[in-house]
Amino acid sequence: MSTQNSTAVRVYLARVRTALADLPSAEVEEILEDVRPHLLEIEAELGQGARVEQMIERLGTPENYAAELRVAGDYPPAASTEAPKTVVIKEQAKRIMPRLALWGLIAASAGLGLVGITVANNLRAEALVSLVLILPVLGFGVWYLTTKGTAGIAELPEVRSLRASLKKQDPEGLPKVLNYFRNLSPAWWLVCAAALILFGLMLVRRGNDGIAALPLLVVAAVAIVWGGRKVTADKRWLWLTLPVSLFVVGGAFGFVGYVFDSVDHRYQSYNTYPASSRNSDGSDSLYYGNQSIENIYAFDAEGKPLNEIYLYDEDGRPITLSRQGCDKSANYPMKIGADNRFPRPKIEQGITDNNGNFNGYNGYKNACREVYGVPFSVAIPKAPATTSATPTPSPSPSSSAIPTPASPTPTK
Repeated sequence: MSTQNSTAVRVYLARVRTALADLPSAEVEEILEDVRPHLLEIEAELGQGARVEQMIERLGTPENYAAELRVAGDYPPAASTEAPKTVVIKEQAKRIMPRLALWGLIAASAGLGLVGITVANNLRAEALVSLVLILPVLGFGVWYLTTKGTAGIAELPEVRSLRASLKKQDPEGLPKVLNYFRNLSPAWWLVCAAALILFGLMLVRRGNDGIAALPLLVVAAVAIVWGGRKVTADKRWLWLTLPVSLFVVGGAFGFVGYVFDSVDHRYQSYNTYPASSRNSDGSDSLYYGNQSIENIYAFDAEGKPLNEIYLYDEDGRPITLSRQGCDKSANYPMKIGADNRFPRPKIEQGITDNNGNFNGYNGYKNACREVYGVPFSVAIPKAPATTSATPTPSPSPSSSAIPTPASPTPTK
C-alpha cells in the first residue's frame, strides 16, 4: 500500500506533525519517517477504505501519540499557551457528548435485555411500549456517531483503561479470543434474526397485540444481519448490534422462565384437589371447582329455604368451616368458632347515624351487623312422574349426632 493512497495515514501524520511543531523540523521529519511504516501496517490490518477514526481507536489521538513519541525520544513536553485549569475544563467539556453516547448505549442495551425478559416471560407484547424510553437514547448515540465518529469515545479514560487492562492481563490470548468470536459472529447474527422472527410469530399467536410487534421485530432481524457484517470494520454499527443482541439474550432467558412456569402450572393443575383447601389463617375452606364457597343455602322441593341444616360427607364427617360474627364491643367482624351449620348470616360493616340506623357504607368500620335470611329465591324443577314404587331407604351405616350450638343473636 503506497503512502500516496493512504489517506488515513496521511491525515494522522499531519496531526502528529502539528503536535510536534515546536521541535526542529529535521527531527520531526525523522520521527515521522520512523513511525510511518507502523501506521501503514495498522491501516493494512484495518482493511481497504480504513478511516482515520479507526486508527484513532487503535492508537489514540494523534496528539496523544505525539506525546508518547516525545517521551520515547526524550523530547521536552509541548508548551501550552493556555492555563492548566482552562485546558482541563476544555478536555472535560469535550468528553461530555461521547460519554453520554457510550453510557447511553450501555443503559439502552441493558434496558432492552430487561424488556426481552419481560416480554418473553409471559409472551405479551405490552412491555414493548417501554421502547419509547429506550429508542431516543439509542437515537442520540446514532446521531453522535454519524456526526462525530468514534474517535471521541475511543479516547474516553474509561475506554482506554479497559483496553489497557485487557491487554495487560492477556496480551496474547485476548486477540485470539476476539478473533474466535469474530469468526462466530455471522452465525450469531443469523441466530438473532431467526429468534426475533420466531418471537414475533409467537406473540401473534398468543394475542392480537403481537400483530403490531411483528413488523418491528422483522425490521430488527433484517437490520442485525445487515449491520452485523459491518461492525468489525465500523464500530458505529455496535449501537445497533449490541442492543438487539441483548434483547435476544434476555428474550431467551425470559422464554425459559415461561416454559418452566407453564410446566409448573400444568403440574399444579393435575395435582389440585378442588374439594377442599385452606384459608390464609390455616382454617378449612370449601371449593366448588376452583371457586371458593363461603356459604351454602338449601331449599326443599317447593322452593322454600331451609334455615338450619348440617352438612356431612359420605363418611359421616361434618363439613366444618369457620364462622364469622360481629364483636359487639368493638363493632367489627371476627372469627367466633367453626361448625357445619348452614346458612351463615351475612356480615355487613358500615356506620350508624344519630338515630341508630345502619348505613352500609364500607369506608367506615364502626358498625357491624349480622343479616339472616336468603338473599335470593329459586324455582325448583319438578321431577317427572314415575310409576315405579318408591324404594325403601336402607339403614345408614353410621349416624352422627347433630350438635346444637348456641345461635348468635341477630343484631338489631
